[in-house]
Amino acid sequence: MRKVLRWLLSLAILMGAVGAGATSASAEPAAPAQPDIKKRVLAIPGMRFVEEQPYEGYRFLVFTYTQPVDHRHPAKGTFQQRFTLLHKATDRPTVFYTSGYNVSTAPRRSEPTQIVDGNQVSMEYRYFTPSRPQPADWSKLDIWQAASDQHRLYRALKPVYGKKWLATGGSKGGMTATYYRRFYPRDMNGTIAYVAPNDVVDREDSAYDRFFAGVGTAACRDKLNAVQREALVRRDEIVKRYQKWADDEGRTFTVVGSADRAYENVVLDLVWAFWQYHLLKDCADVPAPTASTDELYGFIDDISGFSAYTDQGLETYTPYYYQAGTQLGSPTFETPHLDGLLRYPGIYAPRNYVPRDIPMRFQPGAMRDIDRWVRHDARRMLFVYGQNDPWGSERFEVGKGTEDAYVYTVAGGNHGSNIAQLAAAEKARATAEVQRWAGVSPTSKPLARHDARLDRHEPEREPVLRP
Repeated sequence: MRKVLRWLLSLAILMGAVGAGATSASAEPAAPAQPDIKKRVLAIPGMRFVEEQPYEGYRFLVFTYTQPVDHRHPAKGTFQQRFTLLHKATDRPTVFYTSGYNVSTAPRRSEPTQIVDGNQVSMEYRYFTPSRPQPADWSKLDIWQAASDQHRLYRALKPVYGKKWLATGGSKGGMTATYYRRFYPRDMNGTIAYVAPNDVVDREDSAYDRFFAGVGTAACRDKLNAVQREALVRRDEIVKRYQKWADDEGRTFTVVGSADRAYENVVLDLVWAFWQYHLLKDCADVPAPTASTDELYGFIDDISGFSAYTDQGLETYTPYYYQAGTQLGSPTFETPHLDGLLRYPGIYAPRNYVPRDIPMRFQPGAMRDIDRWVRHDARRMLFVYGQNDPWGSERFEVGKGTEDAYVYTVAGGNHGSNIAQLAAAEKARATAEVQRWAGVSPTSKPLARHDARLDRHEPEREPVLRP
């Protein structure tokens, strides 16, 4: 009996000690809450808040960040560079996205952000307004300066977002992500570049001729060539209508010189733009050369866009055309079916789309350096291309010396090709690779549920010389 009583007494003492410990622990102050994410970002020197837009499950904020005009000489002036933050949580990976152009101030989620269920920082490319120094020293618009913009913003935000980072972008944004990787290879844990052109030797563009000789079907190619030719046969009638539209809309042609010169560019875009934005099935919608002028005019506007070569259409993309004519290169291709119909030889080039008071000089070594580095030194890089996208005619390749680097192609894909459109086995493998680089458990599916508004994926409508 005494043994039982002693056992009960010991149990009571033990339970009391546990209870006292629990009471003591619950009485301890809770860990301090993390400061509001907006306040944490604004505590970084050089940050300015622009606006916030509510979005369920995220914080979506727009900021500007003070950047040097010249990263080699920071004391020589600054500008405000716009970026957006789609904030999920600081314990999630972060995706650094750029389109290579203006930044969208509406909430959007890139495919890698959905795949890893992470945060997204989206940065506007330097010299795209409003992220342009005033006055603008155009010599400071180059791929190294732009990569240094990304590097500096990443360094500023890394203490807040301490998990792994990925860089991504499509088209010129894919080029931008690749150049960033080349100049700052230790910043990102992985790079996913979509439909990124790689014009290594600007004067050697035979790859585009081979592409147009074999893309789609012979019937579709013949149909497109015939309607393109007819557009020039009827040019005087259509240009008169084009000029009236421009007058009514307040559009001008000072940079290219005239509505007739602009029209020749629009028509030269036609076949390329069709394959860039459309699929083989859309050949059924190409009008016959005997179609009415109204139908022909509508088709040209829908595919190429009459606004593209007006002063107002060109102005937005002046920074891109400047880069195409100084470092990136631009495509040229043969058009024997238009012989005798073209009036302005050499007009289809970036120099003709940039105001003459902005000097331009081409640097042939810039893309050679990038291509050499990707082929021999790429680490944790993934490229996705579309089989029927003309921009993929000159693409990045990975070779000996690269590690954990991949190039995938979407069968029949256009300039909007992505991981989700790959064949099942490749899609699963690419998805798991991206997740592994981000430091999350690899799966064959994106970790975030699809959101029709956030994940709206369509290639931006841009004329031929803008990837």
